[in-house]
Parts: sequence; C-alpha cells; structure tokens
Amino acid sequence: MKPRIILNAFDMTCVSHQSAGTWRHPSSQASKYNDLDYWTNMARELERGCFDTLFIADVVGVYDVYRNSAEMALKDAAQVPVNDPFAAISAMAAVTSHVGFGVTAAVTFEPPYLLARRLSTLDHLTKGRIAWNVVSSYLNSAALNIGMDKQIAHDERYDIAEEYLEVMYKLWEGSWEDGAVQRNKETGVFTDGSKVHPIQHQGKYFKVPGFHLCEPSPQRTPVIFQAGASGRGRQFASKHAEGMFILTTNVQQARKMTDDIRNQTEAQGRSRDSVKIFMLLTVITGPTDEAAQRKYEEYLSYASPEGMLALFGGWTGMDFSKLDPDEPLKAMDNDSLRTTLESLTSGSDKAWTVRDVIKNRCIGGLGPVLVGGPQKVADELERWVDEGGVDGFNLAYAVTPGTTTDFIDFVVPELRKRGRVQTSYKEGTMREKLIGTKDGNVESTHPAAQYRTAYVGKESVASKTIASKFSDVTKVPETV
Repeated sequence: MKPRIILNAFDMTCVSHQSAGTWRHPSSQASKYNDLDYWTNMARELERGCFDTLFIADVVGVYDVYRNSAEMALKDAAQVPVNDPFAAISAMAAVTSHVGFGVTAAVTFEPPYLLARRLSTLDHLTKGRIAWNVVSSYLNSAALNIGMDKQIAHDERYDIAEEYLEVMYKLWEGSWEDGAVQRNKETGVFTDGSKVHPIQHQGKYFKVPGFHLCEPSPQRTPVIFQAGASGRGRQFASKHAEGMFILTTNVQQARKMTDDIRNQTEAQGRSRDSVKIFMLLTVITGPTDEAAQRKYEEYLSYASPEGMLALFGGWTGMDFSKLDPDEPLKAMDNDSLRTTLESLTSGSDKAWTVRDVIKNRCIGGLGPVLVGGPQKVADELERWVDEGGVDGFNLAYAVTPGTTTDFIDFVVPELRKRGRVQTSYKEGTMREKLIGTKDGNVESTHPAAQYRTAYVGKESVASKTIASKFSDVTKVPETV
C-alpha cells in the first residue's frame, strides 16, 4: 500500500505571502487578512478537504534589502504589514474539530519561559492540535528592531535554538509530573506541589530557574516543525523535528535531500519515518489542463516582478537590483536563508538568473508551480512522494482562497480515488494523527522524552516550602 500524502495549507498573516502582486486579482481576498472571518472560513474549508494542517509562516522584520529600502515591499504588501500568527488560532479551532495548526515563532527574539506558556495555552484550547515551527529568524531588520546591532550569525542561531529547545522540553516534559493536577474539591488540592519541579536551567544563553506556568497540555510538547534545510538546519531537524519543510526545484534534488535527512535522523537513534518531510508547492488547477493553464496565465498578468525581487532580497540577503539580470546566481554564505539560493543553484542543469526568478517565481515564491487538471496534478504529486521521498506538501496560494478551493474541488477527489489522501480524520491529537503515537506524547527516541521523569524525586515546590506559623489559623474549619 502506497503511503498517504500529507496536505498542509501554507499561509501567513499578511497579504502577499509567496506570490507577488496577485492580491490585486478581482477574486483575491488576501487584503482581508485582518478579518477574523477570513481565517475561520479558511479553517472550515481546509477541514472540508481533510487537510492535515494550516501551516502559518511568520517574520518579525521587513524586506528592505532590494534597492536598500522597504518601499517595494510596502507597495506590494510583500509580507508587510504582517500580524501575529498566534491570534486567530483559537477562533479557527472553535469552528473546526480536526485540522491542525502549525505556528511559527523564532527562538532568537522571545524568552523560552514566555513562549512555552503561549504554546501550551494553544495546545490546551485546541485539544492538542498545535505544532510549533521552530525558526531562528533571518532578516537583519528584525534583529535591529529587537535591539541588536546586527543579525546573529547563521550557525550560532542554531546553537541558540539547541539550548532553547532544551529549556522548552524541561518545562513541558519535566516540570509537572503526571498526576500533579488533582482538581480535588474534597481535599481542596488543585495541584500537588510535591509533583511540580523547578527546572533550574542555567546555560550559555538562558537562565530559567523556575517551573512551567501551565499544567501539562494534551501533547505536553507540541509537534515540532522545522523549516531550515541547510546543512546545519538538517542536523538540527534530524534531532528535533517531527515535520520538516524543504525547498527544492526538482524530484531528483528532493530525493537526495530527503535521503540525507532520514539518514541523519536514523543516526540520531530515531526511526527514518520519525520526521515527515513537506515540500513547498503552488498548484494552479481546474477541470482540465487547458483551464488550469488559462488561469495561471491570468494570475501572471497580475504578478509583480519587483515585489518578488523584494521578497528574494530578504530571503537571500542579496540586492537583486544590483545584479546583471542574465548572470547566473551563485550560492553564498551569509546569515539569511542559505537554502534559497542553494535550491536554485544546485540540482539543475544550469544556475538560475534574476530573469529566471522573475519568470518562474512571481507566482510560487520559494517553491515551484504545478499547473494542470486533476489527473496531471495528482500524477506529479505522487511522483514527488514516490520518487522524491517527500511525505507531503505545504501548498501555497496564488489567489486566496481560490487556489485552495480549486485544489479541494478538483485534486483532492482524484487523490482520494487513488487512495493517497485521507477521506476522514482519525481521533486524537495532532501528533497521533501525523506521527501515529498512541498517547499524543513525543516518541521515546525524541530528545524531549528524556525529561519526562528527569525531576521525579528531586527538588519540588513542596520541598522548598517552609512551615507556616499560621498553620492553626489557616486550617479549613470543620463543618458543624
């Protein structure tokens, strides 16, 4: 039996996410990103199509590399203005029952103690439907506005991320024992302090002496997503990720990348299928190949070349306005998204030029575009999975919500006929549905699992409590 294809919708709390200029299309509702109805309607639509997850990207800086200015990014709404990705999730969860939510948050700009609470809160409120997309941020503008002198070096950001996750795992898995929360109205004990432990973390980057503010959520540790596929990123993902987001231009390149990720995952003592790998793709479809092609050409007529170059400037750290439009692009080491140029300059017959980027990525952004009717699209998706080794896709939109609705109406039925996508949801948490764990907790081979009982028998809140001289006064009076 061939494996099920995982379907994630890829979006961001902004207007132009991966396709530049198409917000101007008459059917686009992208400019309604501030409207909660936009997000709740999307969640309902995704659940209609039995999508696994809404994967919400995020940045906390602006794309100001192109022409050394943010003017073009603002003109085309290229990921600015952008809202907090956490805010709409509770509302989306309230109108759905199964679809998961992958939310992006950077480890470089928010203390782990606070982010752990935000994610646990969402995991509680959604009944265990939360994944955290762990990123280290890449925009220099973000670092400057947070108060830094410049963006932290690429590999050091991963060093920070390693310790950040250690703190999060200690808070989520070790701080509160199973059974700590009693909710006992008879004894008056809500939480047994002897089963709540300060984590006493003191490392190079973080100092967190106390215990987690939240009681254990349905998954304790949310599903861990990771979006970096550089050499350092793959090393990080092979250790931590349960879902990984990759960029590539062709099936052969995908196979090399997925094999490497799974080899490294196995070397970490985890099974090869412990991490689900998602490929970024934009699908333009319709009832026939011809109808899909006409739609694609119509969308292209609204595309903004300079808007896309503004995005690529931020992604690569290179000012494309200074480059010869017909000179082959070369990969370079900097502190931006290294995999962006690597995906264009390796695994192809020739390196791309700026003109190629304009021609092929004004729609689709970081990932390729697939245009065709249901059969053609389904054939290609199966090829990426069966030959490229990916588990599924992060499906970006050209026009929202039309791109997603077309995929659900035309492609999903064809994939269902082939037995490649789910026709209904299993019960349980996001991890149970995605990874197949039986209790919703991380697998025993995942690094978070080592902290589950790490503090049992050690210092607790109760062991630090001193006797009260008001013990007689504070006793609960006996009933008469």
